Amino acid sequence: MLHGQGSKLLQFPAKESGAEAARLFANEGAKVVVADLDAQKCETVAKAINDASPGRAIAVAGDVTDSEYLKRLVQKAAEFGNGKIHIIVNNAGYTWDGVIHKLSDKQWDKMVAVHGTAPFKLVQSAAPYFRVKDGESRVIVNISSTSGINGNAGQANYSFAKAGLVGLTKTIAKEWGPQFGVRANTIAFGFVLTRLTQAKEAGAFITTADGEKVSLGIPTKQLSTKVGGNEEKYADIPLRRPASPTEAARSILGVVSPLLSYVNGQTIMVTGGRNM
Repeated sequence: MLHGQGSKLLQFPAKESGAEAARLFANEGAKVVVADLDAQKCETVAKAINDASPGRAIAVAGDVTDSEYLKRLVQKAAEFGNGKIHIIVNNAGYTWDGVIHKLSDKQWDKMVAVHGTAPFKLVQSAAPYFRVKDGESRVIVNISSTSGINGNAGQANYSFAKAGLVGLTKTIAKEWGPQFGVRANTIAFGFVLTRLTQAKEAGAFITTADGEKVSLGIPTKQLSTKVGGNEEKYADIPLRRPASPTEAARSILGVVSPLLSYVNGQTIMVTGGRNM
């Protein structure tokens, strides 16, 4: 699906749906840049891709809140793509939850930096490779969440930042669409089976760039209200199940692909029908 359109350079975290998307894009002919704070995981994902499709991936590990890293990421991507970048997928991030009256400044600032400022700065750094009049397709996809559309209790910081991505996407579409033909869309995911939606007591965590461990997941007392089979557990999802990481990755591929070449500036809800 992505063959014959020039190099396709993508920024993906090396976890779950990001890793799945990187593999899918490589299978479709893209050259993939795997970007994650976890250098070992980056290298592992890139190696797996190259074992299956030689020369399709590189790993560029670093902290997305570091402006100098983002500039280096863009430089490496352009070099890998023979001077061109055609696709950016802003999919890095995690959650650091807290109710409004207890949310710390650090929790707020970190979520805004990771989910809002970092995508903007990456796009800004890549501007010279997108503001090009050569007739080639260029696409930016920002990954948001239903929390950014509808809000979510305990996630004021995350919801605020993810909502901002919707405005950023529309602005990119309006600024870079008319002259350069750049498409920009947002994907807002609902319940996807990842570390962020498993029980917090399972012990998953992320270590931030400054060494702090942040627990990931949903407290068991919240999940425990969803008992029984899928009919009961996912009663608010018409499909009565969560999405798999592969399904999430496929939606990213679909939005980037030529099949949606006239879709621009939109927020595409990938939720199984939740929040209709």
